[in-house]
Amino acid sequence: MNLTSNYVDGYEEALVKNIVIVFLGIIINSINAMFVVTFFANPIFSRDSRYILYINLVMNDMIMIFVSVALFVMSYTLQLVNFPLCCTLLTLVSTTFMITPLNLAGMAIERFIAICKPLHHHRICTPQRTYIFISFLWCVGAIPSLTDIIILFSTQTASFFRYPVYCYPIVVFPTKLHKDHLTYSQVIYMSLVWFILIYTYCRVLFTAKKATSRGAANKARDTILLHGVQLLLCMLSYISPVLDYVIISNFPAYTTTLLFLVYLLTNIIPGLLSPLIYGARDQKFAKKIRERFTCKVFILKIVPS
Repeated sequence: MNLTSNYVDGYEEALVKNIVIVFLGIIINSINAMFVVTFFANPIFSRDSRYILYINLVMNDMIMIFVSVALFVMSYTLQLVNFPLCCTLLTLVSTTFMITPLNLAGMAIERFIAICKPLHHHRICTPQRTYIFISFLWCVGAIPSLTDIIILFSTQTASFFRYPVYCYPIVVFPTKLHKDHLTYSQVIYMSLVWFILIYTYCRVLFTAKKATSRGAANKARDTILLHGVQLLLCMLSYISPVLDYVIISNFPAYTTTLLFLVYLLTNIIPGLLSPLIYGARDQKFAKKIRERFTCKVFILKIVPS
């Protein structure tokens, strides 16, 4: 606790931060829940790989936001947390965090096949293959966390895991952040993700221009650019440790406030914007949402006999 004495929030500031985080978490997950209910209520969506990938993105963001908000609130309300619980929460939020950019890349490739190779789309992008791809995403997303857990179990004694631990996010106690905050597995993973995604998006974008129909090429370009915007939003989370380090080094008087704003920008807001950008743009999905969640007004006209 001596390490964090210089960065303790006042009561009013802590209360405001928690209210804002909980409120945004409830609003974002409520909106995302509408998309999930609409997907499972209409079997037509479960037969389309495009919507299967999309709903996986939405559910992934819901889990990440829920666990992230829970960790934030726990950092103010609990001194110590049981180690298995803390490890589970951190593993879950880390896995969902890693899945988001890979899921967006899969959605971009699926759209490229649908527009530029329409005759092969139903053969390549089947629901069964889409579910296999999603399973692969979850396995790849869990690799960095599982690697760290294996190293931890191999280097610590059994008594270490029986003691409660501090399970606080960096945004609350920034003095725990230093230049070695990112583990080697995370650095390697991030480098590979950046390389693969940049190559994929450039290749898809340039190939889409070769489509025989100019309208199809323009549609492919707009769709890929939209996925690029979504990707940039979620990739902001990858540079948040660098931003945190810069803020701590150069703005010590405003550290907790600035880190809180960075946390909102890189972890909470993209969870709302990504599903809304994609879901609201899709006419079929938007129509089903309006039919299910909008109020219907019936006007009865009485005609005298």
